Amino acid sequence: MKVFTWGKRAGCLFAFCTWLLCALADSAAREPVSIAPDVGPADLLVQPVGKNWPSYNGDYTGRRFSSLSAITVRNAGQLRAEWVFHAHNSTRLEVTPVVINGLMIVTAANHAFALDARTGRQVWHYARAVTEGLIDDASRHINRGVGVWHSRVYMETDNAHLVCLDVRSGHLLWDVAYATGNKNYGATSAPLVVQGKVLVGTSGGDDGVRGFVAAIDADSGKEVWRFWTIPRPGEFGSSSWPGKLYLHGGGTTWMPGTYDPELNTVYWGTSNPAPDFDGRVRPGDDLYTDCLLALDPDTGKLKWFFQFTPHDLFDYDATETPVLIDAVYQGQSKKLLVEANRNGFLYLLDRTTGKFLSALPFVEKLNWAKGVDDEGRPVRAQVEPSAGGTRVCPGYAGATNWYAPSYSEITHLFYFKSLEQCETYFRTPQPFAPGRTYYSTGVKHIPGEDRQRFLLAFDLNTGQFAWRYPQVSNSWSAGGTMATAGGLVFFADDSDSLEAVDAANGKPLWHFNTGQSIDASPMSYGIGEKQYIAIAAGSDIFSFALPDPSQSEQLTPGEPE
Repeated sequence: MKVFTWGKRAGCLFAFCTWLLCALADSAAREPVSIAPDVGPADLLVQPVGKNWPSYNGDYTGRRFSSLSAITVRNAGQLRAEWVFHAHNSTRLEVTPVVINGLMIVTAANHAFALDARTGRQVWHYARAVTEGLIDDASRHINRGVGVWHSRVYMETDNAHLVCLDVRSGHLLWDVAYATGNKNYGATSAPLVVQGKVLVGTSGGDDGVRGFVAAIDADSGKEVWRFWTIPRPGEFGSSSWPGKLYLHGGGTTWMPGTYDPELNTVYWGTSNPAPDFDGRVRPGDDLYTDCLLALDPDTGKLKWFFQFTPHDLFDYDATETPVLIDAVYQGQSKKLLVEANRNGFLYLLDRTTGKFLSALPFVEKLNWAKGVDDEGRPVRAQVEPSAGGTRVCPGYAGATNWYAPSYSEITHLFYFKSLEQCETYFRTPQPFAPGRTYYSTGVKHIPGEDRQRFLLAFDLNTGQFAWRYPQVSNSWSAGGTMATAGGLVFFADDSDSLEAVDAANGKPLWHFNTGQSIDASPMSYGIGEKQYIAIAAGSDIFSFALPDPSQSEQLTPGEPE
């Protein structure tokens, strides 16, 4: 019989206890973080964002700047993937995750997932079947994210319903249809929550619908106001829409806007007119298409508008993010609005009045306009779609597009991605028909025509570009940017990678190949002393962090929770 001494027994017991404690600690670390569901006005007003990322653009300004600084120029090369979450029902995620107190909420088609932001573990899942019979963008069931208010989560569906979910369980609280009367309506955006109202828009600007922005009461789901972007007969701007064409004029609102609480003004962009390429049936400027709208969030009344591309013939939507920046402009402190527009010009406006300040071309391939006059109106060239085909620059994808720009509070540079490309535009008359697109006709790539994408950094102080970083691949990307207090710009490149560059000079520092096309924009969040970077790629959500918080710099003291 083998006899154990007490020393051996004590050693075994000590080893077992040590293992048990480590196992319990590891298990506790992997338990879902406690959910603090109350997201009130103060949480949405924080700027710049820190540990939380409570809306599509982080905060109301659209700057996509994170105050977290643990990841820096010096240690960015150590970033590694912490976890990956796979969404089984979509191969093209365009969502920006929302993170509140360690809970991440993402969408894929008509599904919403709540995840433990430390581990990627699923907390709850809301599922709604995709809608059959949709067309164009809506038929791809794209969804870009959620809005949050107190204990509720809001998501637009592919057929333009707004659903309200309980943030603690994902249970459906209510479901309202906010776009009816035309089966060509869809929705692809993330809602914007302002003062207890959920602001929503629709897709379908190429499909013969009448665009609008609507405000839905966050508690009841009842409509508070609606602003129609295509005026009806007798209203200002209606001369462009003879007969019943106003019902099919486009001007949809398929990206979330931004908001200035001090001015109590919402800024929302509108899409192209319809039919896209045949302007002969819609004479004049075609208001309010390709516009930036300044709206009163209490009433929906229009304060001012600025039209980037009057009588658009090229599908140059103005749904790019209007970024709100307070800066000195020509020696005076200004409330600026900066937008890199799809038409190839970068605009600076006074966001208090809508006054045009300046415009600068940011692509070399630009032939539809010769420049911009003193009022901000483009000086048109004799270029338009034709039956035989016309070479137009920028092409159908635009000189930039919906993918997110950003602005650094450290460098005071504005970052966005550009595309140098031309295409052949064709025009053929086409009547509107339910269930069909309304382009009148389309575009073709030009054989042998090179295209090139860049990450650009614009200096508001000098009015010039500080640097540009060229992409080395000809594959496609619709990924955007994010700047951080660590002196970095994160962006999705054309080689299926998330990259980090030095925000001051564009020097590449780190990249991670996801193996999938990236059609979304990055964000950052913090848990404890750890900073994370997350992005959607293909059908997956990736989250990255430094290997050990002790090897990184601490979060900036006093940064917003």
